Amino acid sequence: MATDQGGIGENRLPPGAEVGGFRVVELLHEGGMAMLYAVEAAGGDPPPFPLIMKIPRLAFGSHPGCLVGFEVELMILGRLAGPHVPRLVAGGRADGAPWLVIERIAGGRLIEAAARAPLEPAEAVRLTAAVAAAVHDLHRQNVIHHDLKPENVLFREDGTAVLVDFGLARHAELPDLVEEEFHLPAGTGAGISPEQLAGMRADPRSDLFALGVIAYRLATGQLPFGAPATRSGMRRRLYVDPVPPRALRPELPPWLQEVILRCLEPSAEARYATAAQLAHDLAHPDQIPLTARASRLRRAGVLVVARRWLQALRQPAPAAATPARHLARAPHILVAVDLADRREALAEAMRAALRRSLIAEPDLRITLVAVLAPQAFGEESAPEIDHARQTSALVELRHWAHPLGLPADKLRIHLAESADPAGTLLDYAAAHHVDRIVVGARGHSALRRYLGSVSARVVSEAACSVTVVRPADE
Repeated sequence: MATDQGGIGENRLPPGAEVGGFRVVELLHEGGMAMLYAVEAAGGDPPPFPLIMKIPRLAFGSHPGCLVGFEVELMILGRLAGPHVPRLVAGGRADGAPWLVIERIAGGRLIEAAARAPLEPAEAVRLTAAVAAAVHDLHRQNVIHHDLKPENVLFREDGTAVLVDFGLARHAELPDLVEEEFHLPAGTGAGISPEQLAGMRADPRSDLFALGVIAYRLATGQLPFGAPATRSGMRRRLYVDPVPPRALRPELPPWLQEVILRCLEPSAEARYATAAQLAHDLAHPDQIPLTARASRLRRAGVLVVARRWLQALRQPAPAAATPARHLARAPHILVAVDLADRREALAEAMRAALRRSLIAEPDLRITLVAVLAPQAFGEESAPEIDHARQTSALVELRHWAHPLGLPADKLRIHLAESADPAGTLLDYAAAHHVDRIVVGARGHSALRRYLGSVSARVVSEAACSVTVVRPADE
């Protein structure tokens, strides 16, 4: 192995140097915590994607968290899979320093978009939604990132967000080395959550707070709480709220301010329950219930700040034991409502199933989906007729949901027009992180046995669980 005098964590590696069966092509980045190299396999069958090698800075004066964070990242990356994280290829030690080789992500970086901020609202929403999808996938794998910021978000060429730098992350099924080694809050001053400041690292909604910081920056070009370096400076976010985004950019839609400020609530219970719910709202802004957050144009007054200051003296409520357990309390349930089926017994059986879910899963979100048959060929389809048809369907769906007595934030409604209702339901479920589909069974008939049923196809093809409900008298 060709290196300068000293270990691989102390000096730059020249092109051609070999570490662990990989050959250095060039130095890509030299930061305070690590050095990143483009590398290639020195022998054997190379992976079908470009590679990057990461080596922590271990020279005199390096940050003491470098090695701990590196060990955490190597440990956690070995447990993660899917398109929202880089693939781990190899890891080891050389000259006393650890190294790892991962997939090199070919697309852009969120920090490049943040440098152009403020962005047009549509672009800020698109980027935030992409990161929220990645965060939800991470939480599904029982990991909380704890250091979300534009520098740690990359994009694949198809726009899929990829999260990197897991040095401060927590995996619910692995030892938390960060908590064991450090006695001070760990995180970046701009985005650290109130729970992290209190030393609590088990709440996935900490990542929702950081998502709010990212969205605020993309939409306004500013950081909501600045970038404080002291603990007292960071703690101000517990009682002093940020300048409302629309006070900085009046052209931002009220619903976007509603979303951003909800993510930035000091209390985790007041934020979105999951990143999936955030992504769902960003995709359907017309259904977001607006509160006083949406119209706010100035910070809270002295009395509110004083009350929050007193509240900040208390320890936050503990989160569920693991991210997976937290998500289990907040599923996204798609309810397929057939408006052509007038059986009240079936509707009541489906509502009874949802009432049971509300008890067991208090942070759930329910989306009623109705798929309307296309207008017959040759029929008049003027826009006003289509609008009247849509309005009638929306009224029917709200009437269907009324007996449930759901708070506005727990209910969403979606209409689609398609000749393939089962396919439409499956596509919606896949696109919006649906955890369970509730569908009513059609009545028994020779026609149903001949043609099959929507519920049968949904059961056989859905990637999530499916509950088929029948009336009590069947």
